[in-house]
Amino acid sequence: MDQIIPRAAETEVLRLIHQFPAVAIVGPRQVGKTTLVKSIAARLAKPMRYLDLEYPADLAALAQPAAFLERYTEETIILDEVQRLPGLFPILRSLIDRRREPGRFLLLGSASPELIQQSSESLAGRIAFLELMPFALSEVKPPFPMETHWLRGGFPNALLVADEQASLDWRRNFIQTYLERDFRLLGLQADPTLLARLWTMLAHLNGNLLNKETLVRSLGIQSATLTKYLHLFEAAFQIHTLFPFIPNVPKRLVKSPKIYFCDTGLLHYLLNIRDWQGLLGHPALGASWEAYVINQVAFHLPDGWEMFFYRTHDGSEVDLVLASGGVARVAVEIKFNQMPTVSRGFITVQQDLKTERAFVICPIQTAFPLKNGAEAIGLGDLGRLFV
Repeated sequence: MDQIIPRAAETEVLRLIHQFPAVAIVGPRQVGKTTLVKSIAARLAKPMRYLDLEYPADLAALAQPAAFLERYTEETIILDEVQRLPGLFPILRSLIDRRREPGRFLLLGSASPELIQQSSESLAGRIAFLELMPFALSEVKPPFPMETHWLRGGFPNALLVADEQASLDWRRNFIQTYLERDFRLLGLQADPTLLARLWTMLAHLNGNLLNKETLVRSLGIQSATLTKYLHLFEAAFQIHTLFPFIPNVPKRLVKSPKIYFCDTGLLHYLLNIRDWQGLLGHPALGASWEAYVINQVAFHLPDGWEMFFYRTHDGSEVDLVLASGGVARVAVEIKFNQMPTVSRGFITVQQDLKTERAFVICPIQTAFPLKNGAEAIGLGDLGRLFV
């Protein structure tokens, strides 16, 4: 794999580096954080010094971190897999406070900001966080069609390979490495076999309401243990939780969250979906399309906007509620259907939430109107959700 595709995040990373003393780029392993940093090296104001904290020689160089880092104040220090050395953050704070200038440290981590211990406390006001997730469709099309991106997912080593078997091989090894090593490094001390069962169960629950009681019974673990596991799966950027929008309406509302996979390539591997025909014929097709679309919407989500879903106990629901300022602005249905229709329940939700606009996102190229003011759009028109 020698193809390099620029990331949309490059401009934002450079902006933050020129503003903050420390910038942290977080995201799952193998998502392309190191490649992104190396691609912008020539545009940094200072020369770059790169240290990988999983490489023994680089880790040993930081045995006396203050003394080492003070030697390179004229360089941007890049610390990869920084969650491996949480005690470093107070030292970085001290060094920044002695010489506060932009672009001193660029931190790369394979865990959420909450898991990068002490960062928010030690570097408050000195650090900016940016999440780098797998490639979005708008970053890779062309040359990759939607079908390939949806099937393989957005991890570079799964997407940018010659054939489906190579992609499957990479995803299998990625999952195995997480089970045997990476979850443990993030603090999840559990039997890999148990975690593999949980990960597969979550794949089957993708797009559905989270039922902790069923998972607890199936796995034979305590509810508190399951909660911890789910938190770490989310902190490792493998799943994300979509919460219900709770407006002030006189109706009984579903209040359990939904679970979605952050990458459909990993979802498909765990569901034993191996090729395009297998996806089209799989019972999870609709839920997979839902996860795929939600991940693409999240990529385009402007600052200040949030995503929810909405469901009442009488069956009225929409897959996405896009809100800003605590107010529901847009109602979205997601359907793998090139000729979608608007259901009565969708219209009821529009009336409940008093949304300004309504869309159905489906696999089409050209938008067209639907009844009750809704519109069918494809993935190429996602920017219209926030206009």
